[in-house]
Amino acid sequence: MEEARRLLQQERWRWIDQSGLGPQFHALQSFATDDTLCQSVGTGQSPAVARAWVHHDTIVLGIQDSKLPFLEEGLEFLQQQGYTYIVRNSGGLAVVLDEGVLNLSLILPEVEKGIDINRGYEAMWLLIKEMFSDFAIDIEAREIVGSYCPGSFDLSIGGKKFAGISQRRLKKGVAVQIYLCVTGSGSERAELIRGFYQRAKQGEATKFSYPEVRPEVMSSLAELLDAPLTVQDVLLRLLTTLKRNSKEISSDQLTADEFTLFDGYFERIIERNHKFLESI
Repeated sequence: MEEARRLLQQERWRWIDQSGLGPQFHALQSFATDDTLCQSVGTGQSPAVARAWVHHDTIVLGIQDSKLPFLEEGLEFLQQQGYTYIVRNSGGLAVVLDEGVLNLSLILPEVEKGIDINRGYEAMWLLIKEMFSDFAIDIEAREIVGSYCPGSFDLSIGGKKFAGISQRRLKKGVAVQIYLCVTGSGSERAELIRGFYQRAKQGEATKFSYPEVRPEVMSSLAELLDAPLTVQDVLLRLLTTLKRNSKEISSDQLTADEFTLFDGYFERIIERNHKFLESI
């Protein structure tokens, strides 16, 4: 874990807070933003970046989800429940984003021998553990069977998952991304994803193994800690922890050059998203 800790101990963190942009902030913009920052950080134009983002009533699908045999029926169900949907360009499967889910990205430069994939995951796990070190809890990193978007770095307390981590690598930059279910009902979010898979798969045999979602294995931090947490509370914990691990943290937005890069990445991700969904 010492190597992971060194990833958190940056000389300077550049802080970009996009958590309050509201419903008009589209999830595709977030993934294009992380691609933009990967290039800036990877080419040395920017120090390491910590970015916070929130999206309203959006289901973010993985590339494998776009291959489900009855995808159209699944997407119709999501729309009926009031959700929009996108296909993301990083790994994983379907997840729920809403105003009670805080997303964090750590964008790091691949220097020296590069960042081993597990080291990136461990750095995010360590960050979350430090953010909640005042609670008498054990935050585990292991796959929670029955959760949506399961992976070996699911974060859980008492066997109930509240967060999942993914990575995106581009232009010698690494974006380690996590969704944190802060408030609301984790099991209700899981029930939504279970309904999606039931309609999009309909029991048909598939080459790819999709999760059999069990809502009872998912929760939110507010539920697990029995505390009146808010997204803003967690943001404060994040900033406090980053300050402990660096000499400087500076609040910022995209530069003019980065906005130019963003336009290209945004156009690309829109085209890719349409390609994944064009068979519907």
